[in-house]
Amino acid sequence: QVQLVESGGGLVQAGGSLRLSCAGSGSDYSLNVLGWYRQAPGKQEELVAAAKRGGSTTYADSVKGRFTISRDNAKNMAYLQMNSLKPEDTAVYYCTAGGLGYGPTYWGQGTQVTVSS
Repeated sequence: QVQLVESGGGLVQAGGSLRLSCAGSGSDYSLNVLGWYRQAPGKQEELVAAAKRGGSTTYADSVKGRFTISRDNAKNMAYLQMNSLKPEDTAVYYCTAGGLGYGPTYWGQGTQVTVSS
């Protein structure tokens, strides 16, 4: 059984920063890839960033240079440091996990991030 619990969302002004955290529980295989997806109102969910246990990462073009994903493998934690936030970053952010590729198998409950202009 895989569980993912996010924290750290909130309201921030444009240009500000937030750090999201995700606490995962489950097998090493199930948590091989930890990532963050987001869904804005009226839009499909999209990959924001993901990191494999071995260290490789991927980012959406829209967040490159502003967001950084990291993980603590010993604690099964994942983090998303978000800097220079823009109103278009407003969305529900979901922690995700999976065994192989960057496509997620498991989802957390989501945390709201709102960026005001």
